[in-house]
Amino acid sequence: MDPNAPETLRRLCVSIARTAGDFAMTARVGLGPGARAAHDTKSSAVDPVTEFDQQAERLVVDRLTAERPDDSIVGEEGSNRSGSSDLTWHIDPIDGTVNFVYDLPLWCCSIGVLRHGEPVAGAIYAPVLGDMYSAAAGGGAFVNERAIRVSAATDLSTSLIATGFSYHLDAHRHTQAQRIARVLPHVRDVRRSGSAALDLATVAAGRTDGYYEEFLNSWDVAAGVLLVREAGGVVTAYDGTPLDVAQPAGVVATNPALHAEIAGLITED
Repeated sequence: MDPNAPETLRRLCVSIARTAGDFAMTARVGLGPGARAAHDTKSSAVDPVTEFDQQAERLVVDRLTAERPDDSIVGEEGSNRSGSSDLTWHIDPIDGTVNFVYDLPLWCCSIGVLRHGEPVAGAIYAPVLGDMYSAAAGGGAFVNERAIRVSAATDLSTSLIATGFSYHLDAHRHTQAQRIARVLPHVRDVRRSGSAALDLATVAAGRTDGYYEEFLNSWDVAAGVLLVREAGGVVTAYDGTPLDVAQPAGVVATNPALHAEIAGLITED
């Protein structure tokens, strides 16, 4: 099989995500129920990073270096490498680190592969939940190797919408609070899981009807964007233009029927 084919890359994403995710879960279980994981901070005082984020990323990078030495790597914890191929791996070893720190189950390992800026394969593994989401360009989207599709919802008023908030405690959160106040009266309810990757995965699986968030990074969305697209959904920037996955700004991911209405709500003045 072609080593650069989307399906081959999907299988590698699944294998690596499982190794890194299982490592992190073993570490988390070892801390004991409810124990807070020790952590430092990154972009702000409420944006944590643990030794397990760093160790899990090292596992991923070591595997990719051995098996894909010509590819580039962009890692949340700083493991960046420029390669000679047209493929770039975007790695979030533990997406939802706050949940991980507090021993909440909604965290995952997200691995996505981009070719010339467009996702071609990805996997999102939530080990506590036992869910392995994966997708290959042109090959569909799956959870635990079962095909998934976005929801068939057409009525926004009975739709479940996911979102997230910035770790910058300044104008970012003030703006997001105003936005959610506009959205909430028009939907069934809103969910905030604490993991952008899992939010995208739940849209792909039809477990939520839409998701929007801004101030994200490539490793947050590289795998999830492909999942939603391959599951029949629509993903754009906030203004409806094509999303730059390598440098995402605002992300709107929904089923086709709800996209225009949700995008309109979050961008109205």
